[in-house]
Amino acid sequence: MNPTPSTSAVASRPKIGLTSAIIFVISAVIGTGVFKKVVPMSAELGSPTLVLAAWLLAGLVSLAGTLSNAEVASMLASDGGEYAYFRTIYNRFFAFLFGWTNFAVVRTSSIASIAYVFAQSVNSLVPLPATPASLADISLLGLHPLDNLSVKLLAIVLVWSLTLFNIRGLRTGEAISRFLVIILVVVMLLFMLTAFFSSAGSVEHLKPVATGLSGNALASALALACLSAFWSYEGWSNLGYIGGEIEKPARNLPLALAIGTLIIMAFYLLMNVAYLYVMPVADLAALTQKPNSIAAIEVAGTMAGRVGALAISGLLLVSTFNCCSSSLLMSSRLFYAMAKDGMFFNRVNHLHPTFNTPSRSLRLQGAWTTLLVLSGSFDALTDMLIFASFIFYGATTVGVFLLRRRMPDAPRPYKVIGYPVVPGLFLLFCGYLIVNTLINRPYEAGIGLLLMATGVPFYFYWSKRKGKTTD
Repeated sequence: MNPTPSTSAVASRPKIGLTSAIIFVISAVIGTGVFKKVVPMSAELGSPTLVLAAWLLAGLVSLAGTLSNAEVASMLASDGGEYAYFRTIYNRFFAFLFGWTNFAVVRTSSIASIAYVFAQSVNSLVPLPATPASLADISLLGLHPLDNLSVKLLAIVLVWSLTLFNIRGLRTGEAISRFLVIILVVVMLLFMLTAFFSSAGSVEHLKPVATGLSGNALASALALACLSAFWSYEGWSNLGYIGGEIEKPARNLPLALAIGTLIIMAFYLLMNVAYLYVMPVADLAALTQKPNSIAAIEVAGTMAGRVGALAISGLLLVSTFNCCSSSLLMSSRLFYAMAKDGMFFNRVNHLHPTFNTPSRSLRLQGAWTTLLVLSGSFDALTDMLIFASFIFYGATTVGVFLLRRRMPDAPRPYKVIGYPVVPGLFLLFCGYLIVNTLINRPYEAGIGLLLMATGVPFYFYWSKRKGKTTD
């Protein structure tokens, strides 16, 4: 029989305060998107004002989602985040689908993608050994696991190094995040100041450009551009996974979600104003034809030559390292919560005897992420990530309405501002984004739904094992 954590061990797990919780929100969100997504958005929209409007819209939608999520989190704060919420709001089956989708693709492919960008950034600074063609061409089930092997191996080393760091305790992960967030914020501020005082910049670059988009075509283009921006905002809900490790979670969890998202939103808007101030939108859109180009590095190179490009490459290392660490730490708590509920691998229901961390969950997550890195398929998977995520974001927001009706007198330490308008608008946007993706990107949407469905046989297996075929 596998050992399970005792009640006293769970109770003695270390807690973090409001400031640390805000730092974790920032760490989990600011990864690669803010440095590169302006390129596909510029190509999609063709106007600086529309690009900035898309970032603002994505920020406001994310904030509405955060505020809606925060009400549910303040009532049901627990390890596992939405997994625990969905158990209460819906049933075990829907909660399991959420957790399985996050394990199979959403969280693990996101971590793989971030780790890979870290390795690519190192490769741009210090070229890694090239993979011989004889190895790169080896195919396995249509994949090329040995292609670009040096970069993949470095990404895997990062994943396992951070996995081992995070096994050593919540405080270790929090200390890493706190230090790196300070560096990240300082360098981003310096980048923006340099951009706004750069001789290469011009207010003319920010003026509207005629695109010919209007009506439904404009709405559809904005929605598709917002998909890129949402990838940059993805991760704000991760904090809920460690709800059981936050001091006064009913108060601090919703506050951290709201404050963290507002800070991120401000930085994202200012960074994109800086990009568009220095480089015309057409030049940014043209970078889609330049393989492996990153907008922030190109803009820094325009402002300050190779020194600027190297500085931003270093910033990318900091942001991806930090985001990867926070994502590994928080996501592992979701899979631990599932195992504790009997709806995941038994051995994952385990806390480290010394550090009180879900060490086996962290290791399993690291192992699956390693396979995704080797497969090279994670970039395609992340295209489906936002579609799947918004299905569950919408479900959490529906939960706000359901809980208000079912549990009208239950304590609500935080109530969503502007109810029912704010959660209602967020729900409408979720519906529009899901339908728009089904129509305009049916392949990505279909694969996303298929990946969710792969969890169904596992659900019935684990339910039968526990003797629980219904919730």
